[in-house]
Amino acid sequence: MARRPLPRILSSGSAQIARSREIARTAADSATDVLHPLITISRGLRKLAATARARWAATPKERRGPTLFLVAACILVVALVPYGPLLALVAVMGAAAWQGRERPVVKTGPDEAEIARLKGLYEALVPYLSHPDDPEPLFSHGGDWGAAFSDHAFDEDGRLTQLRISYPPYFTDGEPAARARIEQLLHAKSGRGREYLFDWDEEGNRLTLHVLPALPTTIAAQRFVTVPGETVLGFTDADAVQRTVPVQASDGTEDAPAVVWRTGPRSTEPHLLAVGQPGSGTTSLLRSIALQALPHGDVLIVEGSGTGEYACLVGRDGVLAVECGLSGALASLEWAAHETERRLIAANRARQAGHAAPEDTRRPLWILLDRPSVLGHLAAADGRPDPQDLLQVPLRHGRAAQVTVVVAEQFDSLDALGETVRSHTRARVVLGPAAAEQIAAVLGAGPHTTPVPDVPPGRGYARLGSGPVLRLQVPATPDPYDDATAEAHRRAVLELLPERRTATSAAIATVPGSAPEPEPDTDTAPTLRKEPGATPFPSPVPAEG
Repeated sequence: MARRPLPRILSSGSAQIARSREIARTAADSATDVLHPLITISRGLRKLAATARARWAATPKERRGPTLFLVAACILVVALVPYGPLLALVAVMGAAAWQGRERPVVKTGPDEAEIARLKGLYEALVPYLSHPDDPEPLFSHGGDWGAAFSDHAFDEDGRLTQLRISYPPYFTDGEPAARARIEQLLHAKSGRGREYLFDWDEEGNRLTLHVLPALPTTIAAQRFVTVPGETVLGFTDADAVQRTVPVQASDGTEDAPAVVWRTGPRSTEPHLLAVGQPGSGTTSLLRSIALQALPHGDVLIVEGSGTGEYACLVGRDGVLAVECGLSGALASLEWAAHETERRLIAANRARQAGHAAPEDTRRPLWILLDRPSVLGHLAAADGRPDPQDLLQVPLRHGRAAQVTVVVAEQFDSLDALGETVRSHTRARVVLGPAAAEQIAAVLGAGPHTTPVPDVPPGRGYARLGSGPVLRLQVPATPDPYDDATAEAHRRAVLELLPERRTATSAAIATVPGSAPEPEPDTDTAPTLRKEPGATPFPSPVPAEG
């Protein structure tokens, strides 16, 4: 039996149907473009009518009669006014066009890529937040991530910036190791290279993840609004401290949250230890502390590295000495120990006699020691005592004698610090890139954020005594004699320097290898004492038994 051919409409109709669909779609798009104003006005008229109907339904019955009378009066007035109906029609059409305009679609939930990221994070947490004996597990493979995750937010690149996680009550959130595993996993899955804050709510069994913005680096050295005995170490997050300080940044004046270190007889953290990597900003921190201490006290600087980083302070009013050599350092620290004893004896005698402490015992004395391990190695090779041994008296009794010790050291030489320095420096600062274990070893507690590998100079963490660990950004205080220093920062530091003492200009010499002499209109050449055995200090009063 011969096969009959298909009807022509069935054999060649598919191409015609596709062509007809394309023509119809083109015609519909063209009609939509032409009729778009009419569609917009119609949509607006429907919204206006719906609004009028809703207001009429909400109007009490006793007020509907006066309302109708008022509307009729308005219509009569519009009809009698010249061009009134035309203006009324234009106004209604304008209101309808405004109400019917297309508004941007408001995003009410995560998109597909963000949902996939949340599902992946949920599956990664299952082995840590589930238990086989749980009859209704909150975390299970293929489970509902919406029951465990809430308050999620993403940035423009689709990476998490905020997330609240509900975890089962049997999770050991009180153990640091268990917390560290969850934090490490969230850090890896949410994106590396950013600093995360993990807020654990043990009572509510919730963990909140936040991505912290970088601390500003636009604040340079300046006169901070503080009282004597207060030193601004740097600036931190707004919700971490309760005090702000007005500062002048590169983009204007603002109130910045400051980490304020209090010294003096009533301070619980009278001495400070700063640790960091090379180039992390510990020297800038000591330079910033010296500039803040000079208006109210005297400063003694011992630089173990011998690079001339404190040459700008040589010969200034209030700067007792800037020592770079071993002999000068030993002589200076020995004088500081005797001066601490003299102050204690003088203050004790005054109290026994019923008088106030002498004025010279109440003026703060700051001892800034940078890289003491270098001097310790030199002293051991020369058979001389370690300079750190001379810090025992200022460290132990400095609080009562208004003597403050600040020590800066690098991580690779941290083991060279003596037990006296470690036990009496309760204010701690860690600058530069460091692992969480290194930070915890110095501060006594780990940070609540994830340290990042690349940070600007002066960026780190601070802890005052037994307080919380705070993020810290030290104000930019570079060496003004360094050629790489920006002009704005150079001027900021030079404006804070006290006047140079002219009486000691004949007894100082240029530091070997220091920066070239600046212009006469900015400052004089940086100089240090050259005589190893000389000392500019007054002879200490011998201690009496």
